[in-house]
Amino acid sequence: MNTEERQLAEMLHRVTPEPPRRLTVEDVAVRVASEHQREPRLRRGFWPGVVRGGRGWTPVLAALSVFAIVGVSAGIAAVTASHHSHTSAPTAPSQSPSPAGATLRVAGGMWGATLINRQLFSQGSLTGSGDSLFAVGGGHLARIDPHTGAIVRSTPYTPPLLSRPVVTGNTVWVVWSYGGGQIVLHGYDARTLAQVASVPVPAIGGVSNQALGVLAAGPGGQLYVAAGDTVATVDPAARQVTHRIYLTAGQAGSVAVSPDGSKLYVGTGSFQLLVYDLATGILASSSRIPAGGTGNLLATAGGVWGTTGTGMSEWVWFAPGGDLSRSFRVSQGAGGGLTSLPSDSGGVVWVGGSHELVCASPATGRAMARTPIPADHGVAEYFDSVTVLSSGHTYALYQDDAAQLAGLASLTPPQRC
Repeated sequence: MNTEERQLAEMLHRVTPEPPRRLTVEDVAVRVASEHQREPRLRRGFWPGVVRGGRGWTPVLAALSVFAIVGVSAGIAAVTASHHSHTSAPTAPSQSPSPAGATLRVAGGMWGATLINRQLFSQGSLTGSGDSLFAVGGGHLARIDPHTGAIVRSTPYTPPLLSRPVVTGNTVWVVWSYGGGQIVLHGYDARTLAQVASVPVPAIGGVSNQALGVLAAGPGGQLYVAAGDTVATVDPAARQVTHRIYLTAGQAGSVAVSPDGSKLYVGTGSFQLLVYDLATGILASSSRIPAGGTGNLLATAGGVWGTTGTGMSEWVWFAPGGDLSRSFRVSQGAGGGLTSLPSDSGGVVWVGGSHELVCASPATGRAMARTPIPADHGVAEYFDSVTVLSSGHTYALYQDDAAQLAGLASLTPPQRC
């Protein structure tokens, strides 16, 4: 008998003076169930490995569990292969792909939702190109293998504001810094994530304090940046600002370009939408939204999409032709400080959040399919930044605060999407 075994035997003798007997799995199950019923619910949070509130097992149960682990571990592994348990240890965001061959259904399998990566990424940061996915999280820009969920490349990057990476050709562009009179864009090789460019973009008049979604790409590959009192056009090949559109009102907080390259949409203040003719730089129209907005503009063939909200609720609207007087709400959006952002991918527009997941027509803004996102024991589950790759496979960022789970989920939307 070694030292650890002797100490364990002495402890068992002190707390259980009756003659020792063979421990069964049923014994452990009863004790665990009784302890679990008495534990208060864990407080919400995303700090894996930390139980906030509640009390641990007694020394007796902790000692007895040593003998039970070996006998039941195979059964636990089989169960967790297809379901996540809220009484099990939380998954650390630093653990990336799920084990080979394992699947973890989330949100009750809504639209076939399966978690393939367990790292916490920034909201609104998922995008894709070719056979790769890109997202930002943990102080890094990551390239993700969509087949395995593994992070195959990463480079240090901490975004200064909410702005999705933009892929043009073989380069991934991000907003590296955004403040005062200076904006800097960084470009990374889409395969290796080695830095290949750094472009300074002076902000005339200082940047907006309501900037969200300040970088967009046009159909010709040009980049458009909300740069204070102007929108700057950047030539990715020349790595420089080529020209600017000077705004007639306010400071640019978000930008988007129509798919045919004819219109530039600019969000200013709370919330005015300016529509410019890109060929001439002339203001074509201006409108406001009564509820106020936060930008995050997205342009499609039928008009422009954006985000608005009050208090702890946020939702997505669609304005036909860029006219906010005709805008309407597309989805229920998100609450609790979570964002609800539109994404244009795979020929449709996706709107996530904490209430429902919607795929909508880019021409009309009307939903083609929608599904409720179930709550987890009363706590919201969240899908965001839906992205469709050229293979036709669909992915989204996922977060479940109750289960302390986050990562990249694969989806199987209905055929009409």
